[in-house]
Amino acid sequence: MTCGQAYSAPSADASRTPRHSISEVATASGLTAHTLRWYERIGLLDPVDRSHSGQRRYSDADLARLAFLGRLRLTGMTVADMLRYVELAREGDQTYTQRHELLVAHRETVRQQIADLHATLAVLDYKIDLYAGGPAVPSCRETTDRKKRSA
Repeated sequence: MTCGQAYSAPSADASRTPRHSISEVATASGLTAHTLRWYERIGLLDPVDRSHSGQRRYSDADLARLAFLGRLRLTGMTVADMLRYVELAREGDQTYTQRHELLVAHRETVRQQIADLHATLAVLDYKIDLYAGGPAVPSCRETTDRKKRSA
């Protein structure tokens, strides 16, 4: 499996064999090498294996975690919350309830963001439809002025 495939289709039973370079992982994930090293330094990633020459080598399991973290970041989860999740996962099965609660709470945040985005999209659609009519469509000010005069 290539680095890109391992990142794009993460597996729960991903290989722990270190084989991907930092540049391959950066390309597959869209993260910079600096960010990958930072993730390792702060504990979002477990210490990455090194080659005999000291170069980082990532496993498919590392890529699976990066893919999951990327999804969490995409939803706006803070690095602190992602770190809390990773720390709980490291503690083992006894933290399932806490991880579940953290993800459920974040899901509610994401649902609210989606609702806000739908409302914003409706405004954009309205404005696009309004402007699609060209200059003959009255401006907001003209419409407001007309309403005041007719009132």
